[in-house]
Amino acid sequence: MNFLPEILLAIFLVGGILATISWRKKKPDPDTIFFCLVWSCICLIFYFAGIEMLNGGYFFSLPLAYLAVFLWSYFRNKARLLNGVLFNILIFVFGFYLIYNVSITSSIVAFGLLGLALVLLAAVLIFGFVSLLIFLYWNALIVLRKESHSLANMLTLLLAIFLTIFLIYDFFIAQRLPEWLTMILAALPLMMGYFALVFFNFLSVSILYQFNHPKPNQDYIIVLGAGLLNGDTVSPLLAKRIDVAIKFYQHQIKVADKHAKILMSGGQGLDEKLPEGLAMANYAQAKGVAAADLLIEDKSTTTLENMQFSKKIMDQLQPLPYKVIFTSNNYHIFRAGIYAHQAGLKADGIGAKTALYYLPNAFLREYIAIVALYKKRHFIICGLIMALFIFLSVMSFFIG
Repeated sequence: MNFLPEILLAIFLVGGILATISWRKKKPDPDTIFFCLVWSCICLIFYFAGIEMLNGGYFFSLPLAYLAVFLWSYFRNKARLLNGVLFNILIFVFGFYLIYNVSITSSIVAFGLLGLALVLLAAVLIFGFVSLLIFLYWNALIVLRKESHSLANMLTLLLAIFLTIFLIYDFFIAQRLPEWLTMILAALPLMMGYFALVFFNFLSVSILYQFNHPKPNQDYIIVLGAGLLNGDTVSPLLAKRIDVAIKFYQHQIKVADKHAKILMSGGQGLDEKLPEGLAMANYAQAKGVAAADLLIEDKSTTTLENMQFSKKIMDQLQPLPYKVIFTSNNYHIFRAGIYAHQAGLKADGIGAKTALYYLPNAFLREYIAIVALYKKRHFIICGLIMALFIFLSVMSFFIG
């Protein structure tokens, strides 16, 4: 058996990864995992195309064409839920391609990737629900131990309780109900499955959105506000957003000798002694940012208003087109990107890191906000599902 393609793949893969790590170490945001994954995908594309062509096949052009569709949609507008759907379909398309590739080439690489995918899928199917419940309760305990006991910090606990109640209903109560009522309530698992699919797509696109690497040629950097401590002090969460903006600002001066304006966006809450934008600007000045490079937007109360009011300020200072990015916490930047698009801004976000224990709760909160943003669509789909099962229940009642 000829192992030359696999040997060449290993050489290019390992060599490229080592070169990528060395290259990214010199950058302010190394993100070596992302760039190593990109290089690995490029190597696999050439490997699979090469061995298939040697066997007289050209089926690899189909997943490549679909990859092109996904990339076109993603780079056209990164902040779209459609990108999550397209990416997950791409994964399935590639999975089917691996099956085809194994059948005609007997590639050990394709067989290994396919085997790994099947093992992961089996693990999810066998242990997924139980593992999810254990994880949610464990994470809820950590969050409640380290954060305030607000409703926003109890989302993982509430989800765990809901899934537990559903499990009890499914195993102990459903069999004792009348058949017509059971059939109506059978819509619930389908709705749950629908919202689970929506969450999966949201999570996929949110993770993809983390890999933004804006060029150091920006005119403006918008920092999205958050609440102040004691009404006048920048909180640790907000400080991380500002620090990310300052880091990019300093990097751009270093590599491009261009000063971006940092626009601090945040109004004054009822319990705050001064606008968030002003407190943020004071923090940035204390960190060494020149006052001439700071702008303040002090009227906004929501993320959408952050974007709308910031755009008005930038439009007054400089006619379009200007280059702009925004910073927030990593779990928030995808939804903020949607609002930027709604406000007419062609801007992508870079995220500040969040404590790992808080991410599940934070992403659940963002997911709920995304569902609320498109509530009409979800209401129609859930209404159709319920109508179908009510119809089936009525038919079953009369036929019975």
